[in-house]
Amino acid sequence: MAGLTPVSPLPEKAPTPRAPVSPGREAWRRFKRHRLAVVCAFILGFIILAVLLGPWIWRVPINEIDFTARMQGPSWAHPLGTDDLGQDLLARMLYGGRISLAVGLAAMVIAITVGVVVGAVAGMSKGPVDVFLMWLTDLFLSLPQLPLLLLIFYLFNDTLKKWVGAEMGVFILVVAVIGGLRWMPVARLVRAQFLSLREKEFVEAARALGASPWRQVTVHILPNAMGPVIVAATIDVAAAIIAESTLSFLGLGFPPDIPTWGRILFDAKDHMDIAPHWALFPGLLIFITVLTINYIGDGLRDAYDPRRVL
Repeated sequence: MAGLTPVSPLPEKAPTPRAPVSPGREAWRRFKRHRLAVVCAFILGFIILAVLLGPWIWRVPINEIDFTARMQGPSWAHPLGTDDLGQDLLARMLYGGRISLAVGLAAMVIAITVGVVVGAVAGMSKGPVDVFLMWLTDLFLSLPQLPLLLLIFYLFNDTLKKWVGAEMGVFILVVAVIGGLRWMPVARLVRAQFLSLREKEFVEAARALGASPWRQVTVHILPNAMGPVIVAATIDVAAAIIAESTLSFLGLGFPPDIPTWGRILFDAKDHMDIAPHWALFPGLLIFITVLTINYIGDGLRDAYDPRRVL
């Protein structure tokens, strides 16, 4: 109508800004979308709790010999059966799981530490340092791992046993050898990440503001390169468990009175026709542990992949 002033529409309410999400929380949200990885994480957690708390619950001694129960199948008295000396396999596998998992984790720490240091130095260096470190990495990659493992065990096994005892000497040797031969892929991965990240805008800004190379690495570059490193760490744990089991199966790992999963398989290889349970349960446990770690690695890879939309 004439004389009426049109009413202006009310201004729309500005949307409430979303609170920033930390990278760790965003990675956890992405990881939860990988349901198989979440299930495997629960299974692996159960295995770890079993080997840590199991010996306190199942108190059968690992070296208790009972010839009347030798090579018996699963029963109420022995849920996983017995070996040729009548020793309880459940107790021995729970005890040996601690050593197998400890070897895998310790070897992973060594491999990741050496690989990150070598890769970071090579990625931040230019010229002969980078060339030398990559040449050293290629040299270690070209070494045959299993023959080298056998040679190192032959040369240093007895010496370490005299210095720190049989069990600790073998543990140190196994961890050092496996970890010392698994750092090369991590070094290549970290170097590639550093070469890419050091040219990014946020690193250039930090460099322009006077950040030292050490601060650039520890504050800006390395935290953004840890996603692939975490994935590589899970793979290294699985590889270390397999390597320790292989060495024990060949009779070169821990002594017979220390029942790692690989050692139990080695003791069972001559009795598989009459006591298949003796090899079945430790082999199945190695398979499940390595499989769950690999699927967790797949979930972490998807969680830390910025190009993947989840």
